[in-house]
Amino acid sequence: MRSRIALLLTLMAAAGPAVAATKAPPAKAQPTAAAPKQGNPYRLKAGAEGKLCLDCHADFEQKLAQKSVHTPVRTRDCVGCHNPHASDHGKLLADTGGQICARCHGAMVPASAKSLHAPVSEGKCASCHAAHASNFKNNLLKGGAELCAGCHKKLVDGIAAAKVKHKPVENDCATCHEVHGSTAAPSLLKKDAPDLCVGCHRPDGAIFLKKHMNYPVGKARCTTCHDPHGSNKPGMLYDHVHPPVARGQCAQCHEPPGSPNRFKPKQAGVELCKLCHAPKIGEFTAKARVHRPVLEGDACLTCHGPHASKQAGLPRANLTVVCGECHADTIKRQKLSPAKHEPVGAGECGACHDPHSSDTPLMLTGANRIEMCGKCHDWQRHSSHPIGEKVKDPRNPNRNVDCLSCHRAHGTEYAQMLPFPTTTDLCTKCHESFKR
Repeated sequence: MRSRIALLLTLMAAAGPAVAATKAPPAKAQPTAAAPKQGNPYRLKAGAEGKLCLDCHADFEQKLAQKSVHTPVRTRDCVGCHNPHASDHGKLLADTGGQICARCHGAMVPASAKSLHAPVSEGKCASCHAAHASNFKNNLLKGGAELCAGCHKKLVDGIAAAKVKHKPVENDCATCHEVHGSTAAPSLLKKDAPDLCVGCHRPDGAIFLKKHMNYPVGKARCTTCHDPHGSNKPGMLYDHVHPPVARGQCAQCHEPPGSPNRFKPKQAGVELCKLCHAPKIGEFTAKARVHRPVLEGDACLTCHGPHASKQAGLPRANLTVVCGECHADTIKRQKLSPAKHEPVGAGECGACHDPHSSDTPLMLTGANRIEMCGKCHDWQRHSSHPIGEKVKDPRNPNRNVDCLSCHRAHGTEYAQMLPFPTTTDLCTKCHESFKR
């Protein structure tokens, strides 16, 4: 037995070099590329991702020929924004669009901004910028006012149609506005008025000396009387001018230049407006419900401009803005609602509400809610549900069933402006016997 073992050891020793030369086959390298490259047994070299992406996305070579190319695209750093394998976001983005952009462009949004552009605050950079390349500077989708018209079409069209043009704003809104956010002023202005305006319109210039002699316009807001976007009136005055202003009778409301309190209003609050509008204000205050701004604080000037306005009635801005200063939640609710109530979306708050006073709850323009809604909605053709004075609301015996018993006029998160997710939920609030 011992002799056999010795013989075996001798043979193995003789075969040693051959055994040492025989190695196990190498383990197969794990692929790291996406599906089209899974047959490649090698890992990617540093910087090769972009070239690999272009094997499938060949159309990006054309983008590289455009005038403005995003740096990650030019350097083929596709994975700077995209996950090459999988993602919870569309187009394999590594994060939401706004978050990705903020990694490199966070400084574009000033921390102390007084006003932010809506696409910026919502993280929708792609509303204005092409992510990869563009033929316009800064990767913009379009150039100048044409880009802004995508959201501000009515304003841009008005600029084009105006008889009296303001040259700085004809083609480029960025002459006066910051495009991302402004630390200086509201409305994205680069500076607040009048500082912005006197950059071009010098106080010692011919126009000022001719039109504004002896008046402290250097401390005023030029946009009180002038439309900076253009006008149909000489001097770019607003279309609707307060009669005393149109007649040059400033002293009707202001102390004259020679007085100790020169240029200050003669009275405070509603008392100033009563100097001319006492009968009208008397009509407002005679009703059961008076809108608080009519009598409190700045009174009429809370909503109206004292000098001029784009709109009849001299509102300081469109009603969505004016009413939204106090009723911001109402405006926001309509934007989020799947069912749009046209007057709210169009900023026509006065279609349903009297802005001054009313004898009905909620300051409605009709004698009651059924009458008001009936101006636009012929509900009898669409519903057989009884409403009116004879039908009491089971949820509130002090109220009758009317349109607002089932619908919310400013919108909800549900269809048909219903206050509940389904019609079953709505109906069983009153008809409890039908609950399962």
